[in-house]
Amino acid sequence: MPILVITGTGTEVGKTVTTAAVAAAAVAAGRSVAVLKAAQTGLRPDERGDADEVARLAGAVTAAEVARFPEPLAPGTAARRAGLPPVCPQDVAEAAAKLATEHDLVLVEGAGGLLVRFDEAGGTLADVARLLNAPVLVVASAGLGTLNATELTARELRARELELVGVVIGSWPAAPDLASRCNVADLPEVAGAPLLGAPPAGAGALDPDDFRALAPSWLSARLDGSWDAEAFRAREAA
Repeated sequence: MPILVITGTGTEVGKTVTTAAVAAAAVAAGRSVAVLKAAQTGLRPDERGDADEVARLAGAVTAAEVARFPEPLAPGTAARRAGLPPVCPQDVAEAAAKLATEHDLVLVEGAGGLLVRFDEAGGTLADVARLLNAPVLVVASAGLGTLNATELTARELRARELELVGVVIGSWPAAPDLASRCNVADLPEVAGAPLLGAPPAGAGALDPDDFRALAPSWLSARLDGSWDAEAFRAREAA
């Protein structure tokens, strides 16, 4: 798995923290890692982006992004409003393939969900995964509403004949409500793929040394971690 595409079921689901955890676990396992942000929106050129945040938390990681647009909008919309050339799937795939020649693992982090449009032609992160023939990791929220969004994302991946590696709950609450506890069992069912981790809420605010030390405990062995899905389900599920 030299390239892994990481998407979310929407915005603010913990995608960047999950990407950082996957990167930190891979580095701890002795692998060289690069993270590529397909399109960064909502930041000025001098501000730190999501790839920079992954590097801050994960440590010895190469951070890169393909394009940046100032307004916090879908990449295609943000590019159009800024009068800038949009990013297209081929651009992202070429950048990821180049990084893969120099690293053991490249993590390609999308913007928002799987079908957020990059350009006027309707290119998406799903097209990037197809061009790279890369597996996809889906980051989902814990609570009410996540089952529909996760199943729709999984169905789209299957329709495009893309490999869904599994689902990570991007931010597991300290005091999960009933819906969150039920979703521990239901998410892998609706996704048709295993639950591969659950970083705790607030993980991104940890000291980077603590984040790196703990990250493998939030992820399963499939992602270079030690997290046990069955033990988590026994402890947390309703």
